[in-house]
Amino acid sequence: MLNTHDILETIRMIEEENLDIRTITMGISLLDCADSNIRKACSKVYDKIAHKAEHLVKTGEEIENRYGIPIVNKRISVTPVSMLCGISGGDPVEYAKALDASAHTVGVNFIGGFSALVQKGCAAGDRELMEAIPQALAETERVCSSVNVGSTRAGINLNAVEVMGRVVRKTAELTADRDCIGAAKLVVFCNAVEDNPFMAGAFHGVGEADCIINVGVSGPGVVRSALKKAGDCDIREVAEIIKKTAFKVTRMGQLVGTVAAEMLGVPFGIVDLSLAPTPAVGDSVAHILEEIGLEQCGAHGTTAALAILNDAVKKGGVMASSMVGGLSGAFIPVTEDAGMIDAARSGALCIEKLEAMTAVCSVGLDMIVVPGDTTAEVISAIIADEAAIGMINSKTTAVRLIPAIGKKEGEELQFGGLLGGGPVMRLNTKSPARFIHRGGHIPAPIQSLKN
Repeated sequence: MLNTHDILETIRMIEEENLDIRTITMGISLLDCADSNIRKACSKVYDKIAHKAEHLVKTGEEIENRYGIPIVNKRISVTPVSMLCGISGGDPVEYAKALDASAHTVGVNFIGGFSALVQKGCAAGDRELMEAIPQALAETERVCSSVNVGSTRAGINLNAVEVMGRVVRKTAELTADRDCIGAAKLVVFCNAVEDNPFMAGAFHGVGEADCIINVGVSGPGVVRSALKKAGDCDIREVAEIIKKTAFKVTRMGQLVGTVAAEMLGVPFGIVDLSLAPTPAVGDSVAHILEEIGLEQCGAHGTTAALAILNDAVKKGGVMASSMVGGLSGAFIPVTEDAGMIDAARSGALCIEKLEAMTAVCSVGLDMIVVPGDTTAEVISAIIADEAAIGMINSKTTAVRLIPAIGKKEGEELQFGGLLGGGPVMRLNTKSPARFIHRGGHIPAPIQSLKN
């Protein structure tokens, strides 16, 4: 039976506390688009996406109108394109252009999957795709790219880490005239998941169905509001409040995902219950941590507060849906979170503290603007550090750095929209070049031997 109080509470969350569905993402397999002729393969890719996702945006809009629930983004993820490159050969940028054209045709804001999975080595097509990423992201508008360089099971491919340091820097250089936006659409993973609906790291895993709908929810403002109303309760009650709030947010995501899947005639995959912030006032994960009791995000105690938040979100979400997946936790993208931006500007939040926070949160070093003269080796070393945290702790970690070409510490980069903007953060510039250039493979940890 519908409860009037619950209905009114949800309406208030939407109207006053920035509650929304951050994305409905259609995952599409491109394995049947493989062809030895790259032009034919690209044509098949465009045709399949245009057909499968033809009604995706319209469906999202209809659900918004029917239930009054904002759905901020409609997106697509596809099979890692490097798998097609290994069959067709040719320039991988042609695939990126086909993806971009299809995204424009169906009206989605991003399409993810210009990706490679190289945690144990490069198969045919992987190296070519990685080297093509800078040009692909410079010559397209809506394509997102990701590379998985490590896993708990396989260890870390240090050769790929070295390549990706150069790729991140070159991607920023080729889009320097657009505030280095290319690097904001590129993620380097350890333990990447196959059903992530969030960009820029979404791709459609080979273990997934041919076509599927995944949903990513939001709600930092709702959690902060609930804690504020509770006042000075003890920390166990803080965790209970977060759990109960996450339950409500996840139920809304379950409803939207179920309805969208039925309307589109495809299976419903998962709800990713991550708390995804925005630059909007009142929609910040950092502000939740401050409501828990920190003077400002980045203070000592931040990692502990984030651990409480992330764990409680997961516990509340899994009680609300049997289809929880993706990343599911709390995101800490600096430029996309109003509280994080303020903390970085004031100096309360540094990259070393962010790295510590990634050991207990959902993703990793996300949307961090670094000085424009940062070397490729330093970028690679940051990727290696973050991959090591993910590998050892059996969790997904990622790096999305934006070298601000031509800018130095203290200056700012602005993207606008959900990507936001923020200050160029200080990095330790002592050289890790000798370590990075050793190459080879970092062995998998002992905890990988679980059979």
